[in-house]
Amino acid sequence: QVQLVEFGGGLVQSGGSLRLSCAASGTFSSYAMGWFRQAPGKEREFVAVISRSGGSTDYADSVKGRFTISRDNALNTVYLQMSSLKPEDTAVYHCAAERTLRFDPTRLRVAAKYDSWGQGTQVTVSS
Repeated sequence: QVQLVEFGGGLVQSGGSLRLSCAASGTFSSYAMGWFRQAPGKEREFVAVISRSGGSTDYADSVKGRFTISRDNALNTVYLQMSSLKPEDTAVYHCAAERTLRFDPTRLRVAAKYDSWGQGTQVTVSS
């Protein structure tokens, strides 16, 4: 397993931008990396995922065109660039790692498939 720590959350106005970072220990390049979020009283939901090499990505429809996931395997870090933020994006954002040989977006949208999780970082978007 890898250890994951998220950074970069905060309070932003509607329409603003934030970049989240997730620093990992261990053999980072062996893992597909995902971002999930959980709002109060709601289930954890998929946001985005990136393959081990960074060559493939997948996004939830609710964030497509506004969020961009990327990774730097030399720095053991995955990023989530969030733009045009909306109040409904308010949630705790978690990064997660899944050790996989094949990038299967359908499978990687499921939180239970992930091996390791970070503690989360709060993102609050004010209207």
